[in-house]
Amino acid sequence: MPTSSSIKLLGILLITACLALAQEPASAPAAPAGKPAEKVEEKAPAAPAAAPPALPEDPKGTAWEILEAETKADKLSDRATAIRVLGLMTKNVHAEKMAGAALNDEKPEIRAAGASALGEMQAQSSISKLKEALSDDDTSVALAAAHALDVMHDPSAFQLYYEILTGERKTSKSLAEQTKTLKDPKKLAMLGFEEGIGFVPFAGIGWEAYRRLNSSKNDSAPVRTAAAKVLARDPDPASARALADATKDNKNWLVRAAALEAIAQRGDPSLLKTAELAMSDDEAAVKYTAAATVLHLIDVQETPKLPQKKKRTKLGEQQTQPSK
Repeated sequence: MPTSSSIKLLGILLITACLALAQEPASAPAAPAGKPAEKVEEKAPAAPAAAPPALPEDPKGTAWEILEAETKADKLSDRATAIRVLGLMTKNVHAEKMAGAALNDEKPEIRAAGASALGEMQAQSSISKLKEALSDDDTSVALAAAHALDVMHDPSAFQLYYEILTGERKTSKSLAEQTKTLKDPKKLAMLGFEEGIGFVPFAGIGWEAYRRLNSSKNDSAPVRTAAAKVLARDPDPASARALADATKDNKNWLVRAAALEAIAQRGDPSLLKTAELAMSDDEAAVKYTAAATVLHLIDVQETPKLPQKKKRTKLGEQQTQPSK
């Protein structure tokens, strides 16, 4: 008969054996006789998800660094784009000075970009400079200046359009050269005119936008960019969220740029972080548009709101209106 101590020792041995078996890795099932065992492939660990772009510590400083650097870039298209997006900033003295300085550039594309930006930002103090640009030897620059003056309801623009229409414009270039410029879709697209070319222009996108919007019938970019332009005027918060989502569109940079410009036009500071994140975009036009949008929204945020005062109606009811 086994003693109690031997039974206790046997129990300890059994428990130890069970624990040892539990810690051993499960072995692969034995291969049938005559067949080699199959090699078990180990799965590679999943690649970590890409970290989202971080918000800049100084968004205002970062935005100005981007624009000021690119307005001096060697690549002509980048310089023109950085100048054009300045037009998104209304009542910004520094942006107006940069656009005004572009009117003296040796490259006509830059002068035209500066004129367009001044018109977009409604720079009334630059009207005299734009009037001088009406006599620019390059017709694209003169037209950009005329368009800017027309936007600001200055009648000086009419003279140039009259000269172009009647063929009486006199410059160092021949009339044939000027007419060729007016018929060149690339030149017109760089100016961003809606007249005569049938596309929705967005700041700084220029010729690439014209090419993309007409390259494929299956491309949804034309419809979506047009939708973004309309939603800029829709006060519904749902439209603001839709525009914010569109800035993250991975398939089409044109849609991202259009959404950012619409956000700038809305002037809604609640979308500032969306624009800040877009300043790290790989596409130059999107990055520049985002930088200009950031600066404009910061200006809106820092502008003091007018106090409200009460006004009595004929029925004795009170209504609020901004004080003058």
